[in-house]
Amino acid sequence: MEDYEAGKVSPARPHHRLSADGRRMREVLSYSRRGSRLTDRQAQAWAAHHEAWVVPEADVEQPGFSWAERFGREAPLAVEIGSGVGEATAALAARRPDWNVLAFEVWHPGVASTLALLADAGVENVRLCGVDAAWSLEHLLAPGSVRELWTFFPDPWPKTRHHKRRLVTPPFAALAASRLEPGGCWRLATDWSAYAEQMVEVLDAEPGLTGGVVDRWDERPVTRFERKGLAAGRAATDLRYDRPGQPSS
Repeated sequence: MEDYEAGKVSPARPHHRLSADGRRMREVLSYSRRGSRLTDRQAQAWAAHHEAWVVPEADVEQPGFSWAERFGREAPLAVEIGSGVGEATAALAARRPDWNVLAFEVWHPGVASTLALLADAGVENVRLCGVDAAWSLEHLLAPGSVRELWTFFPDPWPKTRHHKRRLVTPPFAALAASRLEPGGCWRLATDWSAYAEQMVEVLDAEPGLTGGVVDRWDERPVTRFERKGLAAGRAATDLRYDRPGQPSS
């Protein structure tokens, strides 16, 4: 692994980043870390399954870290950024038993809820991690290694002064395109029309991707979060962008 202490790259846990003289450094992140209190069901799921299915944040900085070892196999890889409480994660992974599904989520209760849903569905091909997903795509996932990337309802950061915190930006689009396999795709959904417009503008401008707005992906379940948006009058927009080329299989 790279030398984090020498400052060659940002650390895997940017919220822990310190300056050379020990001062905490302010990072612009696409997420915020919320409360960590668990319900009884969440606590039971965490106790039963986190050792098998959750990758500790500190582990990714260890020499020789390998996702294939964490999954126990080599397989096509889907990466979900912001898996929330795992409703989409569990449903989509269940449909892909021969795939590895890597879900990034920083909200501890959401991870615990995901573990419960995975256990209920008998799904064992998912690994969860709370490390910054953008950092992980850059430093822990090789170019051309991701079959599908899923980003459903990322934080819209609706206030203008917070737009810099949105996940879908030109630099991140270029990074995502480079990590997709030839023929791989990036599926996105948002219920904020202004963010959907920005996504289209950014992704249309990325030369490594082709695509646009599509009909709702029928494999993506209607989650509690989406139902809340619909109740507030916000309809979801689905997008799909592909990396040109022939898939490996």
